[in-house]
Amino acid sequence: MKEKIGRSWLVTGMVCFLAAVLFGAYPASAADPLVAALDVEGNDHVVSQHILGVVRTKTGEPLSREQLQSDVEAIYALGFFSFVDINLHSVAGGVGVTYIVRENPVVESISFSGNSIYRDEELLKLVFTAPGNVFNRVFFRNDLDRIQEKYHKDGYVMVKIADVQINDGKINVQIVEPKVGNIVIQGNRRTKTHVIAREITMKRGDPFNATVLRHSINKLQGKGYFEDINIGFEPGETPDETDIILTVMEQKTGKVGVSISHGTESGWSGGLTYTDTNWKGLGHVGEVGFETGKNEQYWFSYSEPYMDSKNYAWKVGFARRKWEDRYYYRRGVKQLKYDEELKNFYVGAGRKFGKDEKYSWFLTLDWRDVDAFNISEQTGVDDLTRGKIFSVLGTVTRNNTDPYLSFPKGDIIDLNVEQAIEALGGEHSYTKYWLQARYYTPIRGLEDLLNRQIGGDADNPAIFAARMRVGFSSGTLPTASLYSLGGSSTLRGYDGGEYEGTEMFLANFELRVPIEKAFGFVVFYDAGNAWLTESMNLSDLHDAWGFGVRVKTPLGNFRLDHATGERESRTHFGFGEMF
Repeated sequence: MKEKIGRSWLVTGMVCFLAAVLFGAYPASAADPLVAALDVEGNDHVVSQHILGVVRTKTGEPLSREQLQSDVEAIYALGFFSFVDINLHSVAGGVGVTYIVRENPVVESISFSGNSIYRDEELLKLVFTAPGNVFNRVFFRNDLDRIQEKYHKDGYVMVKIADVQINDGKINVQIVEPKVGNIVIQGNRRTKTHVIAREITMKRGDPFNATVLRHSINKLQGKGYFEDINIGFEPGETPDETDIILTVMEQKTGKVGVSISHGTESGWSGGLTYTDTNWKGLGHVGEVGFETGKNEQYWFSYSEPYMDSKNYAWKVGFARRKWEDRYYYRRGVKQLKYDEELKNFYVGAGRKFGKDEKYSWFLTLDWRDVDAFNISEQTGVDDLTRGKIFSVLGTVTRNNTDPYLSFPKGDIIDLNVEQAIEALGGEHSYTKYWLQARYYTPIRGLEDLLNRQIGGDADNPAIFAARMRVGFSSGTLPTASLYSLGGSSTLRGYDGGEYEGTEMFLANFELRVPIEKAFGFVVFYDAGNAWLTESMNLSDLHDAWGFGVRVKTPLGNFRLDHATGERESRTHFGFGEMF
């Protein structure tokens, strides 16, 4: 016998009830007889007390046709029965009411078909209906709701329960899991289709998952290639497939950056940078720039930032720098003034560890040629080292930030080891190793205040950001390879390279508060030091505090920071966050 979950048997029960009322021994009259007895027939497993507990007809009360109708519905609503009828008969003192029921079959087994995302064992954990019990359609409907809720909660929003078959107590649940069909990408005139497609995690034949798709779109939007991305769906080539239609609206990816810095002692400096984050539509990053002032330099770099377990990220670059009137410091005290010229060339490559998106490695080969001249004082001349440096830098990174959010959340840890060797023209041998950790978290209490007071939103929350860096070394480090603190990228409020050493510690803390989507302010605190001849002493740190503003412009995220150090205040202009 095959049955389906539904209310068809209720209709049958009501027809029998009406027949009993209209054609039975007790026609309707102004004075209805009293109910003298209540009983149940046909139940083998469900106890009569449980059934009678839901009826409202009581002995000693007048017989009510409306109430009997409600009783039938209440008994059927228990879920244990496929048929409910009423038998009215004469008894001493009035009318006897017998509820005639037909129980659902006893459950022998529960199985699933069409499921590939979850095994039967996983789905059965969500089913309270158990073999050996009378099938209850109400309970089982709740079981099906829990199954579908699990699918939907995990992103499989198109999954549905297609049918439930009951055959002699054997239950089979038929599940339809729609698959991804063709992924059609349109609207891209510059960006190569494969550059877009590689960010879509789902492939044809995979179960459709709305969460995975949303995350992929967020990653694409974070690339900065597109002004807008729209998603559409169409029936696939087969009934169980859904085609995804991805329509993109491109935007300019070439940006001009301007940097300006001013110190009360060091004066003005500035530079110009052109960066394209989607060069020739390949997703490559090209940059060329120069800087003038005391620090004159120009540079070029070209890189492929995309990496996974199969594809390598890579970079290549060249820089030439000339510093005029550079000061050599010992414990923050000027020892001598000189000019320095640096030529630098590097090439590197890396990729992800296996399928784990969090872990990656990168290896860089670096050549530097350093020269110092126009030395104005003789004290400490012997401390200046010159010559060619060839080093190999290895970096292992764990990126635990959420890549699908429009703001940073999580942490990034980098372990770096640089080994300089006397090969390929190198004249120095040493080892440097440093650890860097960055942490980002939304400030929810402040976010709620911003929502109420100044219009912040969940996609642009206040962020507490922190960076810590600690470094050590072995061997003899040339001057150009010493850890260096000071300037807009490390210790604000101090001259570039004001603190140099073979060991270092740096801590940066920022509270980034958005006012509007395109504007915000920052409060920051920096502390750090570098030690040349003595060991690291964290009680001997130099600090600075300050504030800044952030403005989103067509050229990028404009940054202005004003910092007060121990001897001077410095103002920095540029683009992008410091970390």
